[in-house]
Amino acid sequence: MKTEMSNPVIESIYNRRSCRDFKAEPIQKEIINTIIDAGNQAPFTSMNRSQPWRFIVVEDAEFKQKLIQTTTPLWKQSIEQMKEMAPEIYETAMNLYETMDEPKDMVYYSAPTIIFVIGPKRNAICCSMACENMMIAATSLGLGSCYVGFGGMVTGNQEIMNTFNITDDETIYGPILIGYPKEESNSKIQDGLAQLAPQKKESVVQWL
Repeated sequence: MKTEMSNPVIESIYNRRSCRDFKAEPIQKEIINTIIDAGNQAPFTSMNRSQPWRFIVVEDAEFKQKLIQTTTPLWKQSIEQMKEMAPEIYETAMNLYETMDEPKDMVYYSAPTIIFVIGPKRNAICCSMACENMMIAATSLGLGSCYVGFGGMVTGNQEIMNTFNITDDETIYGPILIGYPKEESNSKIQDGLAQLAPQKKESVVQWL
């Protein structure tokens, strides 16, 4: 249930949705920097003394293909495991994959900008809060965003890991897809994404 009290921040939180169908329109660098700066304002533990995260922005088409080629087999392997456990999800996901235009991208959804948040493995909570800040900021600026765990499964590609300069004690949080949502997209794709989307429920609260 939406609260009766509201302001622009609350509105952005309520309006944030995971977007998986983007326009090809590029995003101005100033806007991306604003979103990253919002992430950089997230709280962090006093033990760190400073922000533990760093950001990698991917917009290069050739590098995106490396990401897709690395993660798509992992996505297919995961979906194949759903064939017996959750046949409805498997069928929906495969229909969605077949409906997509080439090159098919079920991980990064052809987002114009992908932001990887890199941070120490011990700082999962801090880095996750930075991700949330960025997604709310994106919403406030009229952009769509999506946190995609599959997108971070590139650790098996040494070339990508070297480019990201990820050390042994670091890991990937996100990445976060950023782009302008399509106003009118393929209805089959929209229906498929809607079926795969998690359902929100009312807050569970205990007052003491």
